[in-house]
Amino acid sequence: MTTTRKISARGAARGRVEGVMRQMETALIDGTWRAGSRLPAERELAEQYGVSRNTIREAIQRLAARDLVQSRRGSGVFVTDQLRTGIASPWGQLVADHPALREDMLEFRRVLEGATAYFAAQRADAEERKRIRALLGELERSHAADDKPAEARADAQLHEAIAQASHNAMFLHLHTSVIGMLRDHITISGTGLREQDANASDQLLMQHRTLCEAICARQPEEARTAMQSHIDFVRARMEL
Repeated sequence: MTTTRKISARGAARGRVEGVMRQMETALIDGTWRAGSRLPAERELAEQYGVSRNTIREAIQRLAARDLVQSRRGSGVFVTDQLRTGIASPWGQLVADHPALREDMLEFRRVLEGATAYFAAQRADAEERKRIRALLGELERSHAADDKPAEARADAQLHEAIAQASHNAMFLHLHTSVIGMLRDHITISGTGLREQDANASDQLLMQHRTLCEAICARQPEEARTAMQSHIDFVRARMEL
């Protein structure tokens, strides 16, 4: 092979690695591969992307160099939480240390989660609607058992599932970046409201039913309104 051909071949190989890496990055950004999840085997990825296992291996190495994935001996390659902690970690501590930031958090949640509910109603697939219904069922069971911590956890997981179902890469990226902080905030505020007032727990459950029904019925405006009304209720109760 001539020098020119060798250079051309190396360039083509680099291009394939780059292309596969970009597709894998998209899977990280859009939530296809969530933090903590295990990547498919090299052979499966090679078949999926139509390239050699060597190309897959190099693409994974590049992602690992940026701490987006991590190889565990004998277990496989796993997604790290780098996308989340890169933004969320300092804010999580600030919110914990400065209760005055609570209003900003709720304001942010109103905008972000209103949008994710809107798009989830438009775009959720059958499996995502099934998960949303299942989490609502878990919320209802926890409520019936008067298990407030479990109820608050199911509440947070439901919000996360709705964000996942929005299928908007930028919303998902932003939501992933702050999901830990939001989850903690939803769990803390939800548990607090439920412990302060039994009636609040009933109202929160009704709000989540309305929200899930709108999403599963593919009613975007109703879903957004339901989510914003829910956040407004939390905001008003926390001001009391």
